[in-house]
Amino acid sequence: MVLSVNTNVGAMLALQNLNKTKMKMEATQLAITTGLRVSGPKQDASSYAIAQNMRGDVAGMQSVKTALANGEATVNTTITAGQSVADLLTEMRAKVVQANQAGLDAASRTALYNDFTALRDQISTIVATAEFNGTNLVKAGAMATSVLSTVGGSTIAVSAQKMDSTTLAINTQVLNTSAGAATALTAIDTAINSVSDKLAALGSVSKRIEVQADFTTKLTDILKAGVGTLVDADLAEESAKLQALQIKQQLGVQALSIANSGPQAILSLFG
Repeated sequence: MVLSVNTNVGAMLALQNLNKTKMKMEATQLAITTGLRVSGPKQDASSYAIAQNMRGDVAGMQSVKTALANGEATVNTTITAGQSVADLLTEMRAKVVQANQAGLDAASRTALYNDFTALRDQISTIVATAEFNGTNLVKAGAMATSVLSTVGGSTIAVSAQKMDSTTLAINTQVLNTSAGAATALTAIDTAINSVSDKLAALGSVSKRIEVQADFTTKLTDILKAGVGTLVDADLAEESAKLQALQIKQQLGVQALSIANSGPQAILSLFG
């Protein structure tokens, strides 16, 4: 073996190994800090690319979930308004039935008609305020809307269900005559049946939106789990690895120190 002060092969090897240990420690510390085994394309290019694509899918799903939530709230607002209209129509029918009594005096008819009109006005108030996020599906002139249901752009159609007094044909009914009361009873019964049908249609579309929202939530969770499987770090494993690398680094430093002290032996040749 050649002794030289210019070339210390042992020190070079020790330094190389120490640098490798340092690089591994940096990677382990990054994994522990970020919680990610793959935080960039340098760690694992293919896994990183796949994960990024899946993250894009998750972001799209989140947008769909928001759209479905808004759509569900709009439909539920409409259903609540419809139920209130149905209750008011039931009360109005009671007034009409009373007005159809034979021999009812004019004062009683007027009182019943006033109550009937007040209830009809309340329907108009409810219809006018049954709005969510700028959408009202029960007012006169209401337009159908649609709810985004998939990242591919598919939608769930929501038809307008007009429940204003004009559409229900109860806006001109009167109770101050016997003939008017009889006509009003037919009109109110028709209106009650119409509102029931509209509520049934709204209930069906609300259920469809709810089912799609639940499916979207589950699919989003599956995608998130998939991303985690690809890039998340096993922190228990990383912790154990870090401890081992710390010991290895200490040993590397000692090995480098020993290798650096090797040329000191040359001095003894000239003593």
